[in-house]
Amino acid sequence: MRLLEIGACALAIVSVDAFENTSPFLFFSSSEILASSPQIATAASLSVILNLELEKCPSEIYIIVSQPGATTLDYKSQRSTPYLRRCVSGKDKHVRSSFTVSEVLGEIDTTALSDTLEQQCGAGTLNIDASSGSGLFDIVDDMKPRIIKVDFPAPTAGKDRSTTFRTNDLFFSNLLDLLPSPNYTVIYTTTPASESYQQHTDIEPTMYEMDKMMSPLVHIDLKRDISMHTIASGNSTNTTSLPLFERYQYFTPGLFMGLFAGSLLLSILYVAISAVSSLQVSYASFDRENGPTAQKKLF
Repeated sequence: MRLLEIGACALAIVSVDAFENTSPFLFFSSSEILASSPQIATAASLSVILNLELEKCPSEIYIIVSQPGATTLDYKSQRSTPYLRRCVSGKDKHVRSSFTVSEVLGEIDTTALSDTLEQQCGAGTLNIDASSGSGLFDIVDDMKPRIIKVDFPAPTAGKDRSTTFRTNDLFFSNLLDLLPSPNYTVIYTTTPASESYQQHTDIEPTMYEMDKMMSPLVHIDLKRDISMHTIASGNSTNTTSLPLFERYQYFTPGLFMGLFAGSLLLSILYVAISAVSSLQVSYASFDRENGPTAQKKLF
């Protein structure tokens, strides 16, 4: 029993550390690739999955991207990486399979992936530096498998951070347009951001889409309700010492509406029963005489 508790604690510690020093991973291809991975994975386990798929040589061109200093929040905004989001989400007509991993612990060895493609598929390697653009126009159609390694610059801190990712996304879009073949596979690797940037983002609250959709008046009402409960609880340290009708609310708005609707329906029922019971008709009015006696009375 104690051994299970120690194992659970160790797993919890590993999970916490993974969230502190992780980075996202993106993968999409124009070929049908059935690979998948959980949203939290290690670089070693993810490399095994990638090597198994790359050994099959599913494409003609393999693009291995290296983006240092990235976090999951950098790719959630549609303005920062619109083209990359369209490819990963499957909205691009050329993309037939894709998967993403939000938290990857460690760095994926891109050199090992290139070696696998060179040995199993006979692919050549072309290095492209995105900061200077060198090697971008060296892509030729030689009818051979090709590995294109793209190195993006690390983003800067502050307001220019989203601009860096937007520039890299535009460069990546132009790269795909220059490919000689529509049969390609993209392996988009990232490395974690600096510790100072992670601490800065941990302090700042994250605004989700649901929070943006909620009206500010709703937040005001919630804050007002919380403050009222805080004041009520602050006046007395022990709620059990309060009177019974102050500790509990017996007459709620829902109960009031139910009683009002019930009394209205009962009054309608009373009027209907009174109207039916007030009818006075003799039983003889419902008798109908037939036969010779009824004919004699007519004459």
